[in-house]
Amino acid sequence: MSEPGSRTSPLHTIHVELGAKMADFGGWSMPIEYPGGGVVAEHKAVRERVGMFDVSHLGKAMVRGEGAADYVNSALTNDLRRIGPGQAQYTMCCNADGGVVDDLIVYLVSEQEVFLIPNAANTSGVVAALAESAPAGIEVQDAHVDYAVIAVQGPDSPQVVGSLGLPTDHPFMSFVQTRWQGVPVWVCRTGYTGERGYELLPRSQDAAALWTALMGALKEHDGKPCGLGARDTLRTEMAYALHGQDLSPQITPVMARAGWAVGWDKPAFWGKEALSGQRAEKSGPLARGLLVTGRGIPRAGCTVSSAGGKDVGTVTSGTFSPTLKQGIALALLDRGTTVGDEVSIDVRGRAVPAEVVAPPFVQAKTTD
Repeated sequence: MSEPGSRTSPLHTIHVELGAKMADFGGWSMPIEYPGGGVVAEHKAVRERVGMFDVSHLGKAMVRGEGAADYVNSALTNDLRRIGPGQAQYTMCCNADGGVVDDLIVYLVSEQEVFLIPNAANTSGVVAALAESAPAGIEVQDAHVDYAVIAVQGPDSPQVVGSLGLPTDHPFMSFVQTRWQGVPVWVCRTGYTGERGYELLPRSQDAAALWTALMGALKEHDGKPCGLGARDTLRTEMAYALHGQDLSPQITPVMARAGWAVGWDKPAFWGKEALSGQRAEKSGPLARGLLVTGRGIPRAGCTVSSAGGKDVGTVTSGTFSPTLKQGIALALLDRGTTVGDEVSIDVRGRAVPAEVVAPPFVQAKTTD
């Protein structure tokens, strides 16, 4: 993490007033953690009660026009025909070689309107690629700064969101477009923590008022504002991929074991030929989980070796799990390395023992 970025969230002043530690995420100055316990305390608040994140650095884009849904479906990996209007879907934008340009959430508003949330640093690239290939009559609009994104996550999130009169009973991976105090807001049953939660999308000019109201409700449940440090430990426990580490233009959905987010039976999508070939060949490394059995915290880039001392892969994401109280990691490993194998991770020149496991490391509660 480097010094804070040049772009700021609509909630930036509030974070500064709360004393948040800021850092750069995709060119945006965003909070890593707040005073009062730091990453571990914020992580535990989400797992046990409720926490709230500003993730307004995430991109936003709108695809509109006759046949918009069909067009998006022809470009991105997942099959939009698996869902209907009012539902959301995880998908990927791939290049011709099958590498992941970005992973994103698609919100299907109607056959003529699709809303996208890509990652911050990749928004302009995704928008440009979709706009360049769009047929006549379909408009692709970059709405990155038009909306804020406030994520309320944890077992008590329905009570916090519901206390503002907002809907909370819709199913996981669905959304409702509603109003709060007369202003529009999207209430999405999505998130990046593995807990039941909501991502609220107000217009940028309405974000501060909504955040302040949610903070009042948060205190009633001993909740905490949370930074992106806790967001990272929470998502790693769930083995949710982070683009640029676990997915990239060099790491395909097949390698990342994300084939469940690919519509293999669709007639076309970007990168289909390359991915289908890779899938059929059954070659190349695959993503696995690593549960550290010794003392040490793995980090991205650490080399993984077999019991016999042979290099078998590389850590893509690693952290200390506040829930398990031990180190965990996601890694790209040779296909010959299987669940149950004992390996070692080179952590700053020291061999740290670990076991290959099938993630997630913590049970998902998104549908509770």
